[in-house]
Amino acid sequence: MLNNTLKAIVLVLSLAACAARAELPADYKMVLLTENFPPFNMAVDDKNFARDDGIDGINAEIVREMFKRANISYSLTLRFPWDRLYKLTLDKPNYALFSTTFTPERQALFKWVGPLAKTGWVLLAAPGNNLTVNSLKEAGQYTIGAYKNDAVSQHLESQGLAPVNALRDQENVKKLTGGKIDLWATTDPVGRYLAKQEGVSGLNTVLRFNEAELYLAINKDTPDEVVQRLQKALDELRNEGFIDEMTNSYL
Repeated sequence: MLNNTLKAIVLVLSLAACAARAELPADYKMVLLTENFPPFNMAVDDKNFARDDGIDGINAEIVREMFKRANISYSLTLRFPWDRLYKLTLDKPNYALFSTTFTPERQALFKWVGPLAKTGWVLLAAPGNNLTVNSLKEAGQYTIGAYKNDAVSQHLESQGLAPVNALRDQENVKKLTGGKIDLWATTDPVGRYLAKQEGVSGLNTVLRFNEAELYLAINKDTPDEVVQRLQKALDELRNEGFIDEMTNSYL
């Protein structure tokens, strides 16, 4: 008799927990934002504005499949500059931004789904420039170009450096080869990809100073149910080999 009573109590509690879980409205839709950050996300026509099918890249494909698997509707827009997208995602519920580098400084600002991909942070010098530095502190004596509000730039600033920030990371290619900056702080392999698009190759890696992971950053007021469903979908895709397959198709 006691066992039956306990079973009944467990059943009631389980049903209550299910009922308490926040189910999404039938018309629920997320607003996804991204930027030109090849090869992870980029406009098919290389412009600074694109929507939905006009956007491709490793993480764009992963995110699409993740939302399909989680059965969550979305709109996807690529815009410029990153600084604006970052602030929109901070301010607006049900907004999300990728590919966002996860950092301890950003952890409490968003809800996170990932990782989507792994990257490294580097200091690059122009072709033929054999400049050497052993640390970021040592690099501080040089003029360093970076991308405004990007995690790399934020990290440099947190270390007491004062990078010259550009609104487009591509601008740093010409600044570097034109002698306006001594070093370019960027993400690998993104920097080399951007340089190649500008016709520049042979950049010298002066220092590799961090390993990082790229995530989908979600506004903090977005329901936890969304985050849980997306993370579950991403984990399934990774276990099935989809992430590796998509990455290898671009690199």
